[in-house]
Amino acid sequence: MQPAGSEPPAIMKENIMNLALWIATGLLTAIALAGGITKAFVPKAKLAATRGGEWTGGVGAGYIKALGILEILAAVGLILPAVLDIAPVLVPVTAACWVVLMIGAMITHLRDGGAKVALLNLVYLAIAVFVAWGRFGPYSF
Repeated sequence: MQPAGSEPPAIMKENIMNLALWIATGLLTAIALAGGITKAFVPKAKLAATRGGEWTGGVGAGYIKALGILEILAAVGLILPAVLDIAPVLVPVTAACWVVLMIGAMITHLRDGGAKVALLNLVYLAIAVFVAWGRFGPYSF
């Protein structure tokens, strides 16, 4: 018999993993929202002048704004379906789409000589893989 107030190890592990997945999802949401707002609302010339934003010099302003809107939608798709309990499968689907987006970002930054930014994208990709794995797999909603 277990002491009052203690949980079995399996339930405790599930709670810890669920918390870790929520933290990772929240972090990824903040990253997507910040990047999306920046790309959608900061002028192209100002983005091109910032460190890591050099890639924007070679693409159209519409392309940059479209990426920004996609990132804002990703932020929404990472949180709202689970919070509202409406199609929560969209959370890992969005995380998987984020993986694809980060692969493209890494290629773009490496092509432009931004290895440090590409490494940061790799970290974001790893977080998204963790969320997709957890929410598609053993810790789904």
